[in-house]
Amino acid sequence: MNPQAPVHAADDHWLTVMRLRFRAWRGTRPFWAGLFTLLGGVPIIYFPFADIRLANVTLAIATTSGSVSLILGVLLITIGIALWFQQGIRVFAGVAAILLALVSIPKSNLGGFFIGFLTAMIGGCLALAWSPGVPVEEEPEEDAAADAAPVDAFQGIPGPRGTETPYVTEKTFHADGGRNSAG
Repeated sequence: MNPQAPVHAADDHWLTVMRLRFRAWRGTRPFWAGLFTLLGGVPIIYFPFADIRLANVTLAIATTSGSVSLILGVLLITIGIALWFQQGIRVFAGVAAILLALVSIPKSNLGGFFIGFLTAMIGGCLALAWSPGVPVEEEPEEDAAADAAPVDAFQGIPGPRGTETPYVTEKTFHADGGRNSAG
């Protein structure tokens, strides 16, 4: 494949173009951290207000902590959305998501029966671990013959003066024949 070829042609299907745009957008922000944090808030909100029906029997899990569950879940959903659009708050959002997930264990039916707790913890940890990437700058291509250093046929003979490196490392020590350019 030719590296100078365009990534996608102008006649690509609109779904392909949208998928590629979404992929580029997703790669510049802590997307998965926001998604896991957002999904962690849903079971924390849902379970205290849910009614489960088994035949004619209604099983209600509602407790007095319904308002606390609602607040914790809404905060986790808000933090998840904020991670998508404000990458600068990732450390604060990660710590807040972890703390809210921990608070949800005693206050919200074991953190949404550990489903919301685990997903919010994973989201908070991903937010703390994410760091923005540094774009790679392309170096201009120079003449390969000008960059080529003289090569000796014998391994033990050092090259001419001026070809050794200005500092000695483990690899360059042997490549320079043991000489240091400063000495």
